[in-house]
Amino acid sequence: MAESSWAEFDFTSSDLARLRFAFSPASEAIASLRLLQDPGRHAVHLPWIRAVRPLLRELDLRLLFALVPLGAYFADFLTPPPASPVPDIDAELDRIARADLGEAVAEASRVPAAASDVVQRFLADPAAGVARAADELRLYWDTALASFWPQIRGLFEAEIFRRSRQLARDGAGALFNDLHPNISWDDGRLKVRTRAWKRRGTLGGDGLILIPSVFHWPDTAVMAEPYQPIVLYPAPGVATVWAQDIIPTTGALDALIGRTRARVLVALSESVTTTALGRRLSMAPGAVSQHLKVLHDNGLITRHRSGREVFYARSALGDTLCANG
Repeated sequence: MAESSWAEFDFTSSDLARLRFAFSPASEAIASLRLLQDPGRHAVHLPWIRAVRPLLRELDLRLLFALVPLGAYFADFLTPPPASPVPDIDAELDRIARADLGEAVAEASRVPAAASDVVQRFLADPAAGVARAADELRLYWDTALASFWPQIRGLFEAEIFRRSRQLARDGAGALFNDLHPNISWDDGRLKVRTRAWKRRGTLGGDGLILIPSVFHWPDTAVMAEPYQPIVLYPAPGVATVWAQDIIPTTGALDALIGRTRARVLVALSESVTTTALGRRLSMAPGAVSQHLKVLHDNGLITRHRSGREVFYARSALGDTLCANG
C-alpha cells in the first residue's frame, strides 16, 4: 500500500463562495471496481459483492480493470467532476465518452498495467479506447449498480441536506473539521490525507466540490488539476445501505413485471410466509400480499398451507422467468 501524504488547498473568499456538494454515480462505479478486486478489504460491502459477482461473469471488463487497478492511482478521466449537484449516470457517461484524449492518454500511461496489451491498444487508438471504456462502464453500471442506486442515492441526498444546513449554520471551518479524521481546516487551508496526491497551493477561485461516497469507505480521496478540485469522503451510515438482504433483479425482469414485483419473485427462492417475506424486503405485509396475488394468478408462484400459515414459493414457470430474465 502506498504511503499516505497530504493534499493542501489554500482558500480565498471566492473559493469559499464556490464550495458545493454533489454526488457522482460514475465515481461510485469506479470505486466499486476496485473493491471487487480485493473484496476482503472492507467486509461492510460483502452483501453487495456476493450479490453482483455472479451477474458479472459474462461481462468483458478487462479495460476497466486495467485503467482502475488496486493501488493509489487510476485513470482520472473516468471520474469527471460532477457538473450538477445530482448528476445521473447518462450525463456522466456522456462526459467520459467526450474526455480530452490527450489527458486520457497521459493518465492511461501512468497506470501500473500500462505495458499490458489491453492498455497498449487503448494508447494506440485513444478515441476508440475512450469509447470502449464508456461502453464497459455502462454495461457494468446496468449490471452491478443500477438496481442498488436508489438506496445509495437516498443516503447521499440525506447527507448533502444535513451538511448544507451545517455549512449555513456553523461555517466552512466547522464543516470541514467534522467530515472525516483525514480532513482538517486551519486558517483558510484545507488538508486532506490521501494516497495518490501530493499537492499544495491555492484553488485559484475554482472552488471545491465535496462528494460523499459509499464505495470509497473508509478512505478519503482527492482529484485536482487539470480538473476542478474534488474531495471524496465516506458518507456516514454506509453500513445501512446493505442493512437489508439484497435482492438483485435484471432489467428485463423489471421491465416485464415491475421492479417491486420482480424483487418479490426473486426473493421466493424458498418457501416463505408473507410476514417473513415482508421483513426481508422491508415492505408492509399488505403490499406483499397484493404482489403475491398477482404473481399467483399468473402462475409464477405456488402456495400451500401448513397449520395456520400460508407459504409461498416460485413455480417452475417463475424459476424459468428468473433464470432467463
